[in-house]
Amino acid sequence: MRLPRRPRLLVPVAIALIGIVILFFVFAGMFTDWLWFDSVGYTSVFSTMLITQLLLFLVGALIMAGVVGGNMMIAYRTRPLFGIGLFNGPQGADRYRAAVDPHRKLIFIAGLVILGLFTGSSTGGQWKTWLLFMNRTPFDKPDPLFGMDISFFMFTYPFIRLLLNFLFTAVIISIILAAIVHYLYGGFRFQSPGLHATRAARVHLSVLVGLFVLLKAVAYWVDRYGLVFSDRGKVFGASYTDVHAVMPAKSILAIIALICAALFFAGVVRSGGMLPGVGFGLLVLSAVLVGAVYPALVEQFQVKPNQQSKEQAYIARNIAATRDAYNVSSAEISPYSAKTQGTQQELQSEVSTIPGVRLLDPSVLSPTFQQLQQIKGYYQFPEQLDVDRYPIDGVSRDTVVAVREIGDPPDRNWINDHLVYTHGFGFVAGPGSKTDAQGKPDFIVKDIPPTNGLGTFEPRIYFGENSPDYSIVGGDKKIELDFPEQSNNAQGSGQENTVYTGKGGVSIGNFLTRMLYAAKYGETNLLLSSDINSKSRILYNRDPRDRIEQVAPFLTLDSDPYPAVVNGRILWIVDGYTMSEDYPYSERRSFGDMTRDTSTDRLLAAQQPRDHINYIRNSVKATVDAYDGTVSLYAWDDQDPLLRTWQKAFGGIIQPKSAISPQLMDHLRYPEDLFKVQRDILGNYHVTDPNAFYGGQDFWKVPEDPASSKTKQPPYYVTLRMPDDSQPRFSLTSTMVPNQRDNLAAFMAVDATGDSNTRIRILQLPSDTTIPGPKQAQNTFDTKAASVLNDLRIGGTTETLNGNLLTLPFGGGLLYVEPVYVQPKVQNSARYPTLARVLVMFGSDVGIGTTLTDALDQVFGKGQQLPNTPTTPTQNQPNQPQVTTDLATAYSNAQKAYDDGQAALKNGDFAAYGEANKRLAQALKDLEAAMGKQNPTPATPSSSPSATPTPAPSSAAGTTTPSPSPSS
Repeated sequence: MRLPRRPRLLVPVAIALIGIVILFFVFAGMFTDWLWFDSVGYTSVFSTMLITQLLLFLVGALIMAGVVGGNMMIAYRTRPLFGIGLFNGPQGADRYRAAVDPHRKLIFIAGLVILGLFTGSSTGGQWKTWLLFMNRTPFDKPDPLFGMDISFFMFTYPFIRLLLNFLFTAVIISIILAAIVHYLYGGFRFQSPGLHATRAARVHLSVLVGLFVLLKAVAYWVDRYGLVFSDRGKVFGASYTDVHAVMPAKSILAIIALICAALFFAGVVRSGGMLPGVGFGLLVLSAVLVGAVYPALVEQFQVKPNQQSKEQAYIARNIAATRDAYNVSSAEISPYSAKTQGTQQELQSEVSTIPGVRLLDPSVLSPTFQQLQQIKGYYQFPEQLDVDRYPIDGVSRDTVVAVREIGDPPDRNWINDHLVYTHGFGFVAGPGSKTDAQGKPDFIVKDIPPTNGLGTFEPRIYFGENSPDYSIVGGDKKIELDFPEQSNNAQGSGQENTVYTGKGGVSIGNFLTRMLYAAKYGETNLLLSSDINSKSRILYNRDPRDRIEQVAPFLTLDSDPYPAVVNGRILWIVDGYTMSEDYPYSERRSFGDMTRDTSTDRLLAAQQPRDHINYIRNSVKATVDAYDGTVSLYAWDDQDPLLRTWQKAFGGIIQPKSAISPQLMDHLRYPEDLFKVQRDILGNYHVTDPNAFYGGQDFWKVPEDPASSKTKQPPYYVTLRMPDDSQPRFSLTSTMVPNQRDNLAAFMAVDATGDSNTRIRILQLPSDTTIPGPKQAQNTFDTKAASVLNDLRIGGTTETLNGNLLTLPFGGGLLYVEPVYVQPKVQNSARYPTLARVLVMFGSDVGIGTTLTDALDQVFGKGQQLPNTPTTPTQNQPNQPQVTTDLATAYSNAQKAYDDGQAALKNGDFAAYGEANKRLAQALKDLEAAMGKQNPTPATPSSSPSATPTPAPSSAAGTTTPSPSPSS
C-alpha cells in the first residue's frame, strides 16, 4: 500500500529540519568561539587549531575510507560468478547475502561514513603530535643509547607510532571487512572437509595479511627506539636486559617478520595454504621464543643475581636524564650541621637579622578576610589566599593578598545574575608579619572604595576565579552594581551603579550575534531583553586559567593564579608549563600525585591533568587584566626547545622576556607546582652515585603536614636569609625527611623573586643526628605549649588552629615558627580566626609569646633587662612610699585587665579580649619594674593575673609555666 504523497514528504522534511538545527548549533558554537578569540586578539590560535584539526580529520577519514572501501570493492568485484546453492545447496552466507544485497550501496556508503567520522575524530585529536612533528626543534643533545638527538624521541618517534597505529588499524579493518564480503559472495566457504576459497579471495587476503606482517616488521624495528622508555629495570629507561636481549631480539624479529611477509606474498603465485601457514607459525613462534622467553632468561639468570653491577651504567643514565629533564641538575647541596645550641652572643646577633617572618597563614585566614572585608553579602573571597611581596615603609615585605569578587546576588533572577551583579570590587592586602592588637590582619589596602596603601589602581574585577558564567555589560544604562554607597539616606538607592567601558568581551549589538549567543547559552532573554542594545558586550570565559588555556592550549597551568597591583591595574599572574612524557631515560611520574598536598584541597589542582610526565619547564609567564581581560604571554624560558617548537606552530603569540615591565617583574615568583614536582624528584635524585641510588638508603620524602597528618606538607613562601647570604630573600621553601622516619633530612629553598636562572639550594643535615622534623616539632609544641593553648580554649567555647609551620635557617641551625589562631568553637557564619600566640623552637628550646618578638626573647634572651640593684639600702628609703604606690597601682591595673579579659572571653568578644591582654602585658611590666625597685636583688613577679599568661623571658630558652592569677 503506497502512502499519499504528502505523508511521504514529512520524513525527509523532518530529517532536513533536524539537520538544519544541528548545523545551526554547530555553527553557533564555532562562530562564537571565533568571536571570542577575535576579542582577545588570538585568532591565529583559533585558525591554526581549526585548520590543523580539519585537515587531519579529512585526511584520516579519506585515507581510512579509501583503504577499507577499496578493499571491499576488490572483494566484491572478484566474487565468483555462480548462483545461490551451487555448493551443496543454500547456506547461511547465501541467506545473509540475499538480505543484504538489495541495500548493498546504502550499507556500504553509510558504513564508510561512520568509519570515516570515527577515524577523522581520532586523527583530528592528534593535532598536537602533528604540530610538534612538523615544527620540531633540536635539543642539540644526544641520547646515551642511540646517539640520536633528544628531539627525535620528543617529536618524531610519537608521530611514527601514531602513523603505524593508523596503518595497522586500516589493514586490520580491511582484512575483516574483505573477509566478510568474500564470505557473503562466495569467495570462500566453510564446507567439509575444510575451507574452500577462490583464488581471488586467497590472493587478496594473502596480500592484506602480508602487508600486516610487513608493518609488523617496521614496528619491531621502531620499537627498538622505544626501549629508552622501558620500565623493565631498576629505573626508568633501557636496562641491561633491554640493551643486551630485547634490542637484539627486536632486530631479529624484524628480519623474521620480513621473511614471513614474503611467505604470505608468495601465496599470490602459489596455491595452497602451506606457505602462509609456515609464515604465520614462524612469526608466532619467534615472537614467543625470541621476543619473550630469551629476555626473560637473561633477566632471571644474568641480571637478577648481579643487578647492582649490571644496572649501574643504566642507573647513571637515568639519574642524569631525570635531573636534566626536571631542571634540577643545577641544584646546590650543601652540608649543614644544624646546631641545636649556640652562644648568646651568636644567637642574639642572628635574631637581629631575622626579617618580618610571615605569621598570617593564607590557608587559614580566608574567613577573617571574609568577615572583616566582605562589606556586603554578595561579595566573596577565595578559600585560599595568596602571598606576594610589596614595599612597605621602604622595605619589601611578605603580603597576604586577595581580591573581593562578586558572589551570588541576594535575589536570584536572570537580570541580577547577568546584568546587575557583573563584577567584584577591590583588592585587599595585609603585611604577613603584622597584626593589630586583636590579632587581626593590619590591612594596608582595604574597604570600598579601596584605601591607597599601594597607590591608586582600577579596583573593578570583571575577570576572576569566581566571576559569573557570563555577563552583559556596557550599553547606555547604568544598571551594573558598582559598589554599595558609603552613606544611605532616605532618597539613596543604597548602591552606586556603573557602566563597563573596557575593551573586553564580544559586542552583541546586532540581532544575529545575539541569536547565536542565545543558542549557545540556551537563553531567550538574550533576544528579548530591552536592556541589551548596540553598545552591549558579553563577557565569558572569565576565569584567568580558562582564558590562558584557550589562547595557549599547549600549556599546562599552575593551579594557583594570584592577583597583583601592577601599574595601576589588577593583574592575574599565572605560570605556564611545557610538559612531555617522552624524554628518554627520564623518570615518569604522575603530575597530579607530585603536586597534591594540603593546599590542593582548596585550589584547582584537583583539576590538574593526572597523566605522567618526565619533562617540565616553567616556560611562560601569563597575565590576565582583571578589568578588560587582556591576556599577555611572555617567554620566560626561551631556551626551552619544546616552547620554541610551539612558537613555530602558533606564530608570534608569545612576547619575549624583555617585554616584561619592571613593575610586573617585581611580582613574578617561582611557581609552586613546579617546586612541588622538583622536590618530589629530588627526594630520590639528589643521590647521584648509581650504587648509592640502587641501595636507596639516602632517599627522602616530603613530610606529612602536621595540621592534617594525611597529605604532604605544602611549600611556603617566606622571606628568609640562607647561610652565606648577606640579605634576606623572598623564597619558596620545603623540608624533607628520610623515608620511613620523621626527623629532618634536608631543608630546601629557592629564590622566588622572579629570576629565571635561579637554582634550588638544599641544606643537607648529617645522617648521624636527629634534628626534629615538622611532625616532631609539632608534637613538641603541643606538649610544651599545652597549658597556654588550653587557656585559649576557655570553657570549651573557643578552639585553636595551628597555622603554617615555617622552617628557617638560623644561627647555624633551624628555627621553627608557627602561629596559633583562636576562633569560637560554635559553628556560625560570623566566626573567624585571629592570631593569639606565636610558637618558636630552636633545638629543644621553645618560646611562646603573643608576638614573634616575645617568643624569640624567651628562647634567645635578647632584650631581657635586669632591674638595677641599689648600691645601699638607704639610697632607696626616700623613694619607698612612691615605690609602694607604684606597686599597688600596677597590681590593681593587672587585676582589672585580667577581669576584663575573662568577661570578654565569656561574651566571645575577641576584640575586647585582645585589648585587655595588651593592658595586662603593660601592667605586668609596670609590676616587674616596681618590684625591682622595692627588692634589693633582681626579682621576677611570682604571680600573673592572666588566665592566658604571657611567659616571663628566660635566657634558658625553655618553656615557661603559667603563673597563677592574683585571685589565687
